[in-house]
Amino acid sequence: MAYETEDHEIQYCFPAINSSCIKENRSSYDYSLLYMFFSLLSASTVFLNLLVVISISHFKKLHTPTNLIILSLAVADMLAIKLIETCWYFGDTFCTLFMLIMGLLLSASLSNLVLIAIDRFVAVCYPLQYPQKITIIRMLIIVCLCWFFSLAYNIAIVISISHRTDVIIDLIFSFLFPCTLIITLHLRIFYVAQKQVKVINSLMKSGKCVMEGSVRRKSESKAALTLGIIVAIHLLCWIPYYILTLTENTAIPPTILYCLIWVLYVNSCVNPLIYALFYPWFRKSIKYILTFRIFQPASSRES
Repeated sequence: MAYETEDHEIQYCFPAINSSCIKENRSSYDYSLLYMFFSLLSASTVFLNLLVVISISHFKKLHTPTNLIILSLAVADMLAIKLIETCWYFGDTFCTLFMLIMGLLLSASLSNLVLIAIDRFVAVCYPLQYPQKITIIRMLIIVCLCWFFSLAYNIAIVISISHRTDVIIDLIFSFLFPCTLIITLHLRIFYVAQKQVKVINSLMKSGKCVMEGSVRRKSESKAALTLGIIVAIHLLCWIPYYILTLTENTAIPPTILYCLIWVLYVNSCVNPLIYALFYPWFRKSIKYILTFRIFQPASSRES
């Protein structure tokens, strides 16, 4: 992958700085496409996730435990996309710090998905206990703890990254275990939600009065389905990359490796699109934000 001249002189991305990464042998056309794609992806991801952050932060009706997790996930996605570097400038000095920050954001994202699964599990399977067990204050504390433990975990990983066994341990604790928990909880959620929907539909067909609690459970089931789609897309984007961590990098074709890495970053842009597709509150919030109506008095009580 190193780009050399006819005299076999290595070319760096920043010629005056030998600590920058080695320049790859690409045509100017390829570089133009790469930077156009990166710029569009980066701008779209920041803009869309910023809409999510502003919506949940500004409108009081959106201050719920579930939306607090969505807010945390949007922040992690927005920061992760800003760390993309098409060419590394800082050399090995800041490489460890970069790995630590990226590890923190990726671990925080996966932790948020675990929280979403737990939140929806309690809401669907134990609807009567949900308001008492899952409060905004408790969820805020839990989200902060997830970020703290993600940081502590990645510090430990960076310190001991040279050992091959640590890669396996990282794969188990940072991906396999959380994914198994997420999938197990969502399977249980969909099973219970399906039963609840059938009961509600049978009551409606028989002409019986449907209690408000039943309607709310149906709404919770729909929310669980939407968030389940987000989790599924996230896992599909990440599973191939984590599988590759078990192989030697030299055995991976560079094109495949680049494609998998970019799929990870595209995933950061997908979540807000899912919110816009399934959540009316997000579409309404976007209208308020883009028309600057959020600056009107008492606008935070709208939506």
